[in-house]
Amino acid sequence: MFEKFSVPADLRPSDPRFGCGPSLVPIEHLQSLAATGASFMGTSHRKDGVKNVVREIQEGLRTYFSLPQGYEVILGNGGATMFWDMIGLGLVETSSAHFTCGEFSEKWYKAHKLIPWITTRQISVEYGRGLEMHEEPGFDLLCTTLNETSTGVQNTRIPQLENSKTLVAMDATSGAGQILTDIKNVDLYYFSPQKVFASEGGLYVAFMSPKAIERAERIGRDTSRFVPESFKWQHAIDNGRGNQTYNTPALATLFLLNQQVKRLNQLGQSAVVAQAQRKAALLYNWAEAKPYLSPFVKEAAHRSTAVATIDVDEKFKVDDISKVLRQQGVAVDIDGYRKLGRNQLRIALFHNIRYDDLDKLTTIISLMIEGA
Repeated sequence: MFEKFSVPADLRPSDPRFGCGPSLVPIEHLQSLAATGASFMGTSHRKDGVKNVVREIQEGLRTYFSLPQGYEVILGNGGATMFWDMIGLGLVETSSAHFTCGEFSEKWYKAHKLIPWITTRQISVEYGRGLEMHEEPGFDLLCTTLNETSTGVQNTRIPQLENSKTLVAMDATSGAGQILTDIKNVDLYYFSPQKVFASEGGLYVAFMSPKAIERAERIGRDTSRFVPESFKWQHAIDNGRGNQTYNTPALATLFLLNQQVKRLNQLGQSAVVAQAQRKAALLYNWAEAKPYLSPFVKEAAHRSTAVATIDVDEKFKVDDISKVLRQQGVAVDIDGYRKLGRNQLRIALFHNIRYDDLDKLTTIISLMIEGA
């Protein structure tokens, strides 16, 4: 249907990377990494050259998020998927309740459900709907997702709990940095840096409240509970305090993360959030204005300002649109989430993606469909 379409030269975006992860890594960050030569890559992560980068990351994140007093920043290998197991094995006393609204929040629930000594509960809504966390009596860990990457749903409200012993954990992977929430009501706020923070996967970053640290250390002293060495919270906490990771990290991932933290701190979180909201308004207003488009998330308050999901009339196949734009080097990875099975665009609004490039992309797609 779109084989003969050619993108006008004046509409070509400055960068074709609109995907939801891995995200757009600025070329200048890669050049900065290359400029380190033999002084960083290939050196020991136990020495000052790397420890100083980890320290800068930790301090930069504390500044950017205005972390409450006593919160600690830890980093480790494995990414958010591995981190779900680490949470279940070493931060849940007996039970976890999971608020799920998409593929990734459900995976977290399923990971805990497999642990024999944990009682789990799933509180769910159909995909595309928002789900704000609430207190669930009888459960010592409440698990919520700030931004469901698969569906473009964001859940930002975290209530203050009546039970002071209950912990709140939030997976903020694709929203951290440009979707606000009240971190002082979250005991474990974590993300992987390959989204807003423009780095590579395979690393987790976590903010831990004093309450979370106390529980992790207490459970860690329970010799009757087996936890693999690489999953032990005490190792992660101790290494975080020493500006290190327990296992050998990917140094390029750390370097790129640090570059992006510096970039975000130049503006400050309020300005970054405002830019994200402006880009989201562009996408959703476009979707509402065109008869062949519609926002997948119907509740405006739950529409993500990091990942926009837009349904397209079945007459115009997104796979075909995506294929043509990829072949012409104009846009890559704008397909909907594969397991959702919808004729849908999924477009990242991450900080490094420029507003004017998103404006060009929406114009191009409209030209394609309206000229078909």
